[in-house]
Amino acid sequence: MSTSRSLTLSALAAGALMLVPATSIGESMVTSRGNASAALDFRIIIPPVMRVLENSHPVVLDAEANGDWSAQQRLVVMSNLKRGFCVTLRMSAPEVDAWRLRAVQGDGLNFSAVDDGYRLCAERAGRYTLLLDHEFDAAARPSGAGPLRWPVQTDIAAL
Repeated sequence: MSTSRSLTLSALAAGALMLVPATSIGESMVTSRGNASAALDFRIIIPPVMRVLENSHPVVLDAEANGDWSAQQRLVVMSNLKRGFCVTLRMSAPEVDAWRLRAVQGDGLNFSAVDDGYRLCAERAGRYTLLLDHEFDAAARPSGAGPLRWPVQTDIAAL
């Protein structure tokens, strides 16, 4: 009895599956009249990206024997901007009397002094590693020069 019941259920299940439309079966047709053609236009849009991958420098600078400070900053910037980008470095500490910056210039980098700091510009897309050597002269203070929090503000702008 259980065998005939399982056969009946199997037959009913097979019949029900035949009534369900098969959505995975594709159709095709060949025609001999008319001309058929199709065209595909693809547009790949890459959004502009400018990313600072690294901006490493000491958080606090210890005074040297003469009371001044020096440090190195490593700045790694990746950009796909066709016209490039500029990095502007500005002084943000009144304890500093004078500031000198030396930058290792690579291909496609321009370095210049501006009124309130320095500007480094890359004229094309790419990945740039900037090694910046900073020297800071301490302003005259009665207590002498002590530790200095990182005094340089770094701004990056697209061209």
